[in-house]
Amino acid sequence: MDDILVTADRLWRGEISTSELHPVGGRVGGLVEVADNVAFCPSFANATAVRTDDGLVMVDTGSSVVAPLIHAEIRGWEPGRLDTAIFSHGHIDHVFGVGVFEEEAAANGWRPPRVIAHEHLPRRFDRYRETAGYNQVINRRQFGLDNLVWPTEYRYPDETYATTRSLEVGGTIFELRHEKGETDDHTVTWVPDAKAVCCGDLFIWASPNAGNPQKVQRYPAEWAAALRRMAALEPELLLPGHGLPVVGRDRVAEALTDTARYLEHLVRETVAMMNEGARLTDVLHTVRPPADLEGRPYLQPVYDEPEFVVRSVWRCNGGWWDGNPSTLLPARDDALATALCELAGGPATLCDRALALVAVGGDESLRLAGHLAEIAWLAAPDDGGVRAVRQQVFTARADAATSTMARGVFRWAAQESAGGGR
Repeated sequence: MDDILVTADRLWRGEISTSELHPVGGRVGGLVEVADNVAFCPSFANATAVRTDDGLVMVDTGSSVVAPLIHAEIRGWEPGRLDTAIFSHGHIDHVFGVGVFEEEAAANGWRPPRVIAHEHLPRRFDRYRETAGYNQVINRRQFGLDNLVWPTEYRYPDETYATTRSLEVGGTIFELRHEKGETDDHTVTWVPDAKAVCCGDLFIWASPNAGNPQKVQRYPAEWAAALRRMAALEPELLLPGHGLPVVGRDRVAEALTDTARYLEHLVRETVAMMNEGARLTDVLHTVRPPADLEGRPYLQPVYDEPEFVVRSVWRCNGGWWDGNPSTLLPARDDALATALCELAGGPATLCDRALALVAVGGDESLRLAGHLAEIAWLAAPDDGGVRAVRQQVFTARADAATSTMARGVFRWAAQESAGGGR
């Protein structure tokens, strides 16, 4: 079982890349005791369990799909009752494992587990229920899961807190702190006895998921501050919501402060250009992560993209408008596409140019090819030749993409083209 820590060490050293062992879903199963009475269970979203004299405390419990596996792994390590589950935040891959333990408690006559979370988390569950259709669409697109069904029933917390909460279970202290970052309802759990910090998705062995293009606002500046507060605790174990543990005080400090500096740089440079009156497109094509951090094995853009983080900073500090006057009150996309195709000599002309750009290759050529193929398709969505070109272009874009976010959208567009129509 200790191979988890060996693998984590190899990831840190760069002997394995996060593109090979993706932090989101790269490994499921293989519980390891990372400190006395502290177990880490890797999954699509990880779970951490702490053994106390009055039962277990878990930080996150997994998704509905893997909850039975997490339960079995925990039970192979410790048979005692679950006293408390702490939700690091309300994303559905972290909060659907309590039911298995509740059923077990009922069967054994145990007191049922309580759930603790930040006070914003119930509002998230309410929103998820109201926007179930939208969330189903975007998560199918993001992860390529055509059969994903978005849930409408949730295990709401029994207790919530506002800023901090000190919790004692069976002689073990847990310090909870609210943070904003990937979400507005994050809880960081500090276990002083183990010098371990459970950070949820504030560190995930990838460039921070601070700009997801299909989902609600992220908070890059607040995220950086949260990372620095965690580093100030001088933890020796960093137990993330995705990816493997980081072990050792020096490594944990480096991971947290590097990630904070990465975000701080993107925020600072974006805001500086906003203050100069730059358009969003200029900011997107100018601001880059710090050069000395781009090679860090735990900051690779395998899930989100730095460019998307820039958009998030723009949205945090400004409005939705990108500074281009033509986009303030725009024409319909298909009307603009039809006009451009008429000027160009028809959709086929744009398709030919798109394919030529794909043949050239490279990021800039593929970006332009995507624009041209999309314009041609918007003008002629039922043209089989246009659909075939769009499919080819966005397949090429997906193949070249490094992040889950971009790859998911591009593959969805390619599949949509194969199906025909809009």
